[in-house]
Amino acid sequence: MHNVYFNHDGNVDDLVSLLLLLQMPDVNLLGVGVTDADGYAVPAVAASRKIIDVFGGTERHTTVARSNSRPVHQFPKQWRLSAFSFNDFPILNERSIINTPLVQQPAHLDLIDKIIKSPEKVTVVMTGPLTDLARALTLRPEIAANINCLYWMGGALNGHGNVAEPDQDGTMEWNAYWDPQAVQTVWQSDLKIVQVALDSTNQVPLTQELRWRWARQRQYPALDLIGQGYSLVHSFEADSTYYLWDVLTTLVSNYPELVDSRTVKSAVLTEGPGAGRTYIDDEKGRPVTFVTNVDANAFYDKIDELAQAAPYRHQN
Repeated sequence: MHNVYFNHDGNVDDLVSLLLLLQMPDVNLLGVGVTDADGYAVPAVAASRKIIDVFGGTERHTTVARSNSRPVHQFPKQWRLSAFSFNDFPILNERSIINTPLVQQPAHLDLIDKIIKSPEKVTVVMTGPLTDLARALTLRPEIAANINCLYWMGGALNGHGNVAEPDQDGTMEWNAYWDPQAVQTVWQSDLKIVQVALDSTNQVPLTQELRWRWARQRQYPALDLIGQGYSLVHSFEADSTYYLWDVLTTLVSNYPELVDSRTVKSAVLTEGPGAGRTYIDDEKGRPVTFVTNVDANAFYDKIDELAQAAPYRHQN
């Protein structure tokens, strides 16, 4: 059993990641922080608490904290709306109350508190911007000594990003672009970092076959929720491919055998038309473990395995 803190930014892939993280038998989920980035924080916080209530089992003591971090560049509004629909799914709303506690302090302070109080080193999994961790390290740099590893979904090392905004060169990934300086702050720390970039996540697309696969397993409540969740992404991804960015990162944090990795030296740009670009710099970059190849079949099988085993509490 190892301690994990999960910080996400509230879109479908983040919420599915939380659902699956709760099912990992050797993970003690200390807390969840929610950033107002790829999803709106208020409904994403509520959905996170409901997921823990319904699918977290009876022995969970996980808390949820809302971040007050703000962007340098905010995600497009139409991408962020899925959090409202996910939070309204009937399977999450059979209960009249939410029992999972909402922490009163902001997420970066909750992160500090959970790490300091943990008797063992904490694995930090982040599927959104790095701002909360950067703020935590700035306030209390000593927490780095009690962090086992950071697993981050962010960046792109091949120069092909997913940001198409005015006056930008298209080489950066959105989580890094949201706050480039936060990436720089974390990169300047001594943390061990596993980077799951677009180069890796592009190997696990959301296909029609995958949707049918989940639909055939609707007898499992968690897989029913997963299928419903990913139906929402058609609203803004109808003409492009959606990938399981955050789920890959979350599963890699506990099942490294799903991927191949290598050590590279990377750096980040914080200004100009490439602000947020992560790139290989063999001379001045800092070492990170970079996920290169994914065993996609094993990855999809692991999703099914975890979701099939999920407990389901449907009433108070």
